[in-house]
Amino acid sequence: MNTLSKFLTAAAVAVSTLSMATVAQAENKPVGITGSLSSVTVMHEGASVELAREQNNASTITQDFALTSRPCPPFCIQPMVFAPGVDTLGELEVIDHLVRMQAGENILVIDSRTPNWVAKGTIPGAVNISWVGLTPAKGASTEGIMDIMLNQMDVALIGDVDEFEVDEAIVNGNVEDVFDYSNAKTLVLFCNGMWCGQSPASMKTLLSFGYPANKIKWFRGGMQTWEVLGLTTVK
Repeated sequence: MNTLSKFLTAAAVAVSTLSMATVAQAENKPVGITGSLSSVTVMHEGASVELAREQNNASTITQDFALTSRPCPPFCIQPMVFAPGVDTLGELEVIDHLVRMQAGENILVIDSRTPNWVAKGTIPGAVNISWVGLTPAKGASTEGIMDIMLNQMDVALIGDVDEFEVDEAIVNGNVEDVFDYSNAKTLVLFCNGMWCGQSPASMKTLLSFGYPANKIKWFRGGMQTWEVLGLTTVK
């Protein structure tokens, strides 16, 4: 090997070593949620969970959310604004609502997906209320809808309304006669992402039931952007 070849070989080794060292160094740099917030603690199904971002700088997104071209329909891009009065949230706003919910504010963060998706991982502190369980056309019963509305969302019934009257109101579209939303929770709904129709389906149903739009918030990015940012998930 001549002198020039030896020099080039040595230079290549040096560059390779430097690159590996740079990567190793980069992988050790802390990953905060914001510049001043590294993590928050939330309760999930009775257990304390630290909500933070993945600390491995070389981490990549899971395969479930790596697809870019799901067929549309049904996986069509959702609008930025779902309906008048319904706020669209980003990740920091979702975390803020989680923290406020833990502190006792009248908030409920809802994973609107079907259980098979939730089993793969969800946002800590969220509860699973599948869009199917709110949709009569998908088999949701009046009893089941009432259980969700009254016992999880803190909706009240007006007067001495019974299940039969609620059923009639849902069928006839005059739910303003049966549901009282004065003390209802502020809901934050999400599903798989900006191409997912599950939380939009839940919001459409809730709005048709008369749920106040200003008490409905939508995390449009859903699990897709949550995973892209390496934020904590729980199964």
